[in-house]
Order: sequence, then C-alpha cells, then structure tokens
Amino acid sequence: MNIALFGTSADPPSIGHQQILQWLDNHYDRVLVWVSDNPFKTHQASLSDRLKMMELTIAAIAPAAHTITIHPELSHPRTIHTVEKSKQIWSEANFTLVIGGDLVPQLPTWYRAQDLLNQIKLLVVPRQGVIINQADVDRLVSMGTEVAIAPESISIPNVSSSDYRNNGNSSVIIPTVAAYIQRESLYAWPKSPVP
Repeated sequence: MNIALFGTSADPPSIGHQQILQWLDNHYDRVLVWVSDNPFKTHQASLSDRLKMMELTIAAIAPAAHTITIHPELSHPRTIHTVEKSKQIWSEANFTLVIGGDLVPQLPTWYRAQDLLNQIKLLVVPRQGVIINQADVDRLVSMGTEVAIAPESISIPNVSSSDYRNNGNSSVIIPTVAAYIQRESLYAWPKSPVP
C-alpha cells in the first residue's frame, strides 16, 4: 500500500492545499492528513480551529475524496514522530511525505532529518516563484531518500495561507472556511484609514 503523508499548519488551509489533496487522492492508496504546529512558525489560529478548517477543506473536494482521511493523532511538531507513529499503525505501507518546493533546502535541518529521510520517500510539490535547486534535491537523496517532483499537471494556484493571514484575501480559501473564520473571529487585519 502506498500512503501519502500530508501534514500542514493550515493557518488557514488554502485552495492550494485542496488542489494538492485532490491530486493525491487520485494517485495514492491512502492520503493521511494532519494539522500540526510548525516549530518554524507562529500560528494565529488554535490547532483545533485549524483542524476544523482542514476538515471543511477536505469535505469540499469535488468529486468527493475516496482515499483522504484526517488523523489528528498523527499531529506532532516534529515530522519524524508522525512518521514513526504512522509506521506503527500501517506497518506494511510505503510512505511518501509530501512537501512544498520551498521546504527542500530547509528539510535537512529538521529534527532527526537523517532518520526521517531513511524512512520515507519525498514528493515535492513545486510552488510558483520557488526554484527547486538540483543541489538541494541531490543532498536529500544523499541522505537516504528518493525524491520525486510532482508533475505540473497538478496546477496549483499561486496562493498562500499567509496571503490570507496578512491581507484577508478571501480568494485563497474556500467559502466554507471563510464562513468558519468569520463565525469564529479567527483573524483580524488592521483597519484601513478612513479618508
């Protein structure tokens, strides 16, 4: 069984996350999703709110996802712990960790990166404006993993969660997430000066 591991801080989950998940749903036997605190970031919404927004994002995939399941029990700020727990539960599976292209140079600095890379394959999803350097990919391979670059056919929109957090750009999130954010008053932006 080939399992894709898709962890994110989801602060908030974007239409880009949804597009990636939709593609993974069609290419893996199972897609395990979790929301966690990223030790490299400060989060504005609580973990429970981010989990709820991810659930809404997955529920809105059309046609409905068949292989995607959300697993709060896998949530941990250190990916190696998530992978080890996944291997205990799905001991016969082959795991592929899905990361954005912006994380390729950073991954070797992650906690227990060598152990992590010896246990999984990597699928790198390119992001617009981010160049994936072959030297960074080669470094990951030399640390013991296989690296695949996702095809351009995924066609990820050029959006980011930070665009919503910083500017309130609602075009980067789905309507049910926008409604949840408004109902729960999760993010606030500086008021524009009144002329």
